[in-house]
Amino acid sequence: MATYSSDDEEHLRLLCIFHYVVGALTALFALFPLIHFSIGLFFVLAPPHSTQQQGGPPPAFIGWFFMIIGGMFFLLGESFAACVFAAARFIRSRRRYWFIFVVACLQCAFFPFGTALGVFTIVVLSRPSVKQLFGIGESEQAPAI
Repeated sequence: MATYSSDDEEHLRLLCIFHYVVGALTALFALFPLIHFSIGLFFVLAPPHSTQQQGGPPPAFIGWFFMIIGGMFFLLGESFAACVFAAARFIRSRRRYWFIFVVACLQCAFFPFGTALGVFTIVVLSRPSVKQLFGIGESEQAPAI
């Protein structure tokens, strides 16, 4: 039976803070697809020109394509940011170990900050003493290979 140390508590406190920071950065960068959404909206709502120019205005389906793709990436990014914020809250309250672990694994795809935070979170959460803080018993741990 492992006992936790003050280092574990300090590492979890720092992980909580860094999750809030990375969550805020993720939410900020998830706003960039709104530029594509706006361009698509402009294509859809732009009035056709009265004079014939070479090529004419782009077809409306291109605008819809921009709007759908931009909207999907915006929603996906903001949803992931919400998951990172939720993981920070769960780290602070020492609940939902597996949710935090899965979010940490997903964060590894977002270079450079998400990768660093994800790897450090996985390392800290893998300690038996930290698992004990979250109330993960021997029966809930993954079997050793």
